[in-house]
Formats: sequence, C-alpha cells, structure tokens
Amino acid sequence: MVQTRAAHSRLGRLTLTAALVALAATVSAPGAHAAALPSVVPVAETPTLHDDEAGGNADADDPAIWRDAADPDRSLVIATAKEGGLRVYDLDAREVQSVPAPTPPGPDDAPGRFNNVDLVHGLRLSTGRADLAVTSDRGNDRLRVYRVDPRRAGGPLVDVTDPKAPPVFSASQQETNEQRTAYGLATWTDPATGRGYALVSQRERTRIGLLELTANPDGTVGYRPVRTLDLPASFRLPNGTDWSPCAEPGELPQVEGMVVDPANGTLYAGQEDVGIWRLRADLTGTPHLVDKVREYGVPGTYDEESEECVAGADPGFGGERLAADVEGLTLLREADGDGYLLASSQGDDTFAAYDRELSDRNEYEGGFRVGAASATLDGSQECDGAAVLNEPLGRRYPHGLLVVQDGHDTPGATERPSTNFKFVDLGRVLDALDD
Repeated sequence: MVQTRAAHSRLGRLTLTAALVALAATVSAPGAHAAALPSVVPVAETPTLHDDEAGGNADADDPAIWRDAADPDRSLVIATAKEGGLRVYDLDAREVQSVPAPTPPGPDDAPGRFNNVDLVHGLRLSTGRADLAVTSDRGNDRLRVYRVDPRRAGGPLVDVTDPKAPPVFSASQQETNEQRTAYGLATWTDPATGRGYALVSQRERTRIGLLELTANPDGTVGYRPVRTLDLPASFRLPNGTDWSPCAEPGELPQVEGMVVDPANGTLYAGQEDVGIWRLRADLTGTPHLVDKVREYGVPGTYDEESEECVAGADPGFGGERLAADVEGLTLLREADGDGYLLASSQGDDTFAAYDRELSDRNEYEGGFRVGAASATLDGSQECDGAAVLNEPLGRRYPHGLLVVQDGHDTPGATERPSTNFKFVDLGRVLDALDD
C-alpha cells in the first residue's frame, strides 16, 4: 500500500532530520548563537492537531494570513494540515472551518495531502474578482484552489479547483504514488500583466516549476506550466572538493519554504539542507545563494541499517545563522519599502531576519525565537511554515501578526505527535529585531 510506503518514508525523513539536528549540535555548535537571540511570546495558539489515525492524520504545516479589508477583526488564518486538509482559524485562533483533503482515486493510491498554502488577491474570474487560497496537494501532485468568501454560511473557503487540473510533475498515477510531487508553494501576481502564478517545488528533487493560474468560464481555476528551473544538487567547496547534503539513496536536496517579494518579482527559496536562494520569480536568470546552513559542506554517509548519517569533520564552510532545515520563509513588508525576509531555522528553533533590499544583498539583521508565554501556552519548536502580515488586524493585532507552526505542541502532550500554530503580535517581533 502506498500509505504504508509514505509513512515509512516520513519516518525515515524524521529519523534523518533528527540525525542532522544532532550533527548541527555537535559539529557546528549553534547553541551560543541561538541562546543569545531575544525571545518573543505568542498571544494565542490553535487547537492541537494529531498525526495519527485517532487524530485524522492531521499535521500542522504552513499558514497564510487573509486580511478582511472591510472588517479587519474578521481576518482569517488559512493553514494546511497535510492529510487533514485545510483549517481556517479566526484571530482568536479558533477553528471556523475544516476542509478535507481529497480521497485517493484508488484503494492503493496515495491520499490527498496538503503541504503549503498561499494567497492570490483579486484574480479575475468569470464571476468577478476574488481572493484565492492555493495549496499544494502533495498526495495527488496537484494544486487545489479555494475562493475566500468570508460571509458564506458554513465557512469562508469554496473549492473552485478545475476538476481537469493535471498533475504538476508526474506523468502517471504510479509516479504520483511515488510522491516526488508538488511540495513547497508560493504565489505571485505579475504587476505588468495582472496574471497570477504559483511557484511549486518538487519533493525530493531540486526542481521548481512556474505555473500560470487560469480562470475558466464556469468559475473554476486551473493552471498551465510555464517553465521549470533546477537548483544545484552538488556544490564545489573552497577546498576543491564536491559536496552534496547527506540523504537517503535517490533523494536530492529539496526546496519547501518559498516566498515572492511582489515589489520586485524576487523569489526566495529555502533548499532545506543547503540554504536560502534568491532568484527571479519568472525562473529566468541565475540563482544567488543568500545564506548557507551551518551544516553546509559537512561530509556525511548514509547508513542503511540505522537510517542515519555518519558525519565527517566540519571543514568550516557553512553559515552562522541557520541550522538545517531551512523551512518557512515569509516577507515582512514595511510602508517605506524596507522590511525583512524571515526564515525558520528549524534545527535550533529560531528565526533569522534578512534585509529585504537587494542593494544590501539581503544582509542578516538579527533573529529571535518564539518562546513559551505560560505553562499552558508554549512556544514554537522545529517550525515548518510561517506567515507574516504587517497590517493592522483590528483590536487583537493592531501592529500586525506573525503565525508560526509549532512542531511539538508540548503542554499536556502525550506520546501522540502533536502540532499546531502560534499567533504572535508582530509589534513584539519588530521590537525584538530593533533591540
């Protein structure tokens, strides 16, 4: 069964990630840097999700923040829960809608699995302009599209996916079942043409695809491929040797976290075990590596029996601020054109901030962690996705909002895998970065 293979693959990935985190602690010694960073605390958290049969195989991953311009207090957070589909939360972090992932087409096929989500604002449909939530369905290798209708009874999300939408990367259902499928996602609207796009990464590969969103006469939304770009899988080090991140056989260093700066059409892409890339959102031109993870250049050999990497000596070619994996990327835009690129440094439970201005080459501006607010409201550990909105959101968040995934929702947790999302007052983050 594909579900069994997928579960085994996920388990292997978790084992390997744990090994790399241990490697970061012993080889690259990130503790001093992380300990020196300021801590901000969340204001609220969403209900706990459990990635087991009793919890509906729901696993919090990636959020997006939708602002209700008519009534900012009624703004929403739309978030993926993998096999649990989508969750929609109000600003008190209460669930207002649960959207299931699609059922598998056959008994031996992979189920729907929503990985990342992003928003498209004001796309012209046959029914008028609409805001859309676009999500990558890793299980079916497709994009799914939902119109945001905040006044709709029963929940704000309405499925408008073209039922004929093709796979993003797979040529057959068999390839889809192997799960080298649509993974990370970021949306982008070209200001020159008004056309909406989705940038989608491929799981266990270095490929990023550019898809144009297309509006159909019946009100549904499809997509068509424009071009693809492959990031490097191997790197020449200053000592003249070639290096690739340690991984299970056949896996290449994948990308997940992505975000586009709408002001200049710049895509930032997090290659999990390598670092953060900057490139054009239309996937033309040459990518530039903004920053590297600490583990960059550390040789490793994958041991089949233990499902762990055996590390060699650190040659000292890695970065100083990111501990693998690089995960959620989000853009904090300020009114004067300044702002920050925020990146989740999953290996040491911190967040790094880089200058948004290209003229400054995205210089590192500081970092922070999301710590516990109380005995019952913990912080964020091993964060996957993150989203930020630097606009007033009513009385709860007049300075804006940062939402981060928590990979270990700890208070009251049992042995069950427990995840959720933390809501952080953006004013606290800006104060921490200004200190």
